[in-house]
Amino acid sequence: MGRNLARNFARHGHRVAIHNRSYAKTESLLADAGSEGAFVPSESMADFVASLERPRRVLIMVKAGAGTDAVIDELTPLLEEGDIVIDAGNAHFPDTIRREAKLAAIGLHFVGTGVSGGEEGALNGPSIMPGGSAESYESLGPLLESISAKVDDVPCCTYVGPNGAGHFVKMVHNGIEYADMQLIAEAYDLIKQGTGASAPEIAQIFRTWNEGDLESFLIEITAEVLGHTDAETGRPFVDIVLDRAEQKGTGRWTVQNALDLGVPITGISEATMARALSGSVPQREAGVAKLPSGTGDWKIADRDQFVEDVRQALYASKVVAYSQGFDQIAAASAEYDWDIDRGAMARIWRGGCIIRARFLNRITEAYERNPDLPLLLADDYFTEAVGNSLAAWRRVAAGAAQNGIPTPAFSSSLAYYDGIRAERLPAALIQAQRDFFGAHTYHRVDKDGSFHTEWSADRTESQVGEAFKQEVPAAKESEKAPATSA
Repeated sequence: MGRNLARNFARHGHRVAIHNRSYAKTESLLADAGSEGAFVPSESMADFVASLERPRRVLIMVKAGAGTDAVIDELTPLLEEGDIVIDAGNAHFPDTIRREAKLAAIGLHFVGTGVSGGEEGALNGPSIMPGGSAESYESLGPLLESISAKVDDVPCCTYVGPNGAGHFVKMVHNGIEYADMQLIAEAYDLIKQGTGASAPEIAQIFRTWNEGDLESFLIEITAEVLGHTDAETGRPFVDIVLDRAEQKGTGRWTVQNALDLGVPITGISEATMARALSGSVPQREAGVAKLPSGTGDWKIADRDQFVEDVRQALYASKVVAYSQGFDQIAAASAEYDWDIDRGAMARIWRGGCIIRARFLNRITEAYERNPDLPLLLADDYFTEAVGNSLAAWRRVAAGAAQNGIPTPAFSSSLAYYDGIRAERLPAALIQAQRDFFGAHTYHRVDKDGSFHTEWSADRTESQVGEAFKQEVPAAKESEKAPATSA
């Protein structure tokens, strides 16, 4: 991606200095793309820095973690106050917060920047999510906006927020991507298992879906993959690929952070766990050998109706995944004082990035109507759209369960929907249990304050004193359970 980003800058008329750890890679770039613009190659880091205009703007794209720190440590002694270092890799946002503070202490700007679009997007226009100081964006923003994707002539790039905000938003973007891909895979599997359709036949279904509300990059490439034939065997390509999905870590980071923030992102979580399950080889081998299905033959009475049901379930579940992702962004924005504009994030995801989709226009509009929207699903457009899909969604989830087809993302998304709309949840029982075994207290529906029942004595109830309240903070007015430790 770094190579293609350099070419993208050059194609847009920017003079681009290049340095690689291996000069052979620099020579390869010049040989292949040197005619695309003005490149200034350097064999050493010192020569590279010396070739840059002030304030220097250095974009690095290396493997996240120790590799990034090593490059920064080599680079920073050569820079001067006011210079800008841009990390365009998939860094974990706490690392970005740490690096930004370290470089700020010596007068340098550090901009953790999410870049989505893969190698093709990097070359032809990605979605770009820069964090860092607002001051740095004044200098850097026009450059990044010039190379970003454009939708309706609007750049798919905007300032996200301070320190780690850019990389955080990219992390959540990738988490949504995990959910989206898992939901698409489940839709494919349902149609295959339920109707017996071949991969090329399902490819055509996805092509049709891509002409409507589900239109997106991931739906488009799904049709391409399913329509591809393996040259060696003549079989559908998808049938010869080993069913073990790998991951680089951004999905795990998203789930871990959601747990820290207390934000339910069930679709993303289940998608991440599904990848883990796919790689659980000994467990899967034991399960295949021993575990009964308890199902009979799956008979679909109306093939076309079933396919339409799956389409509607896919749309509704995708909305849930995005809704949960934006909830996580809102929670982190409040936690870290980032002031992230969720509508702006939806807007820059409309083009260039992996999760670009038609309905991001609708999400953008929803946050324009109400920037403080507490739940995307509660926007009138999405309330109606998902409501119209409910019957189909339930039929698909029930049919999958009855016939032994694993649909963790579909099913958990529906469970979340039912949970978020429920007037009362069984959490009341859980909190009562916690008070029974751990004296964790509870709140009542009919009066204010925290309470504890003497379960091991006479079961009298007492209101908890102020000292204990400081250890166990009261819940928000809308909540009926205190935020205590487990």
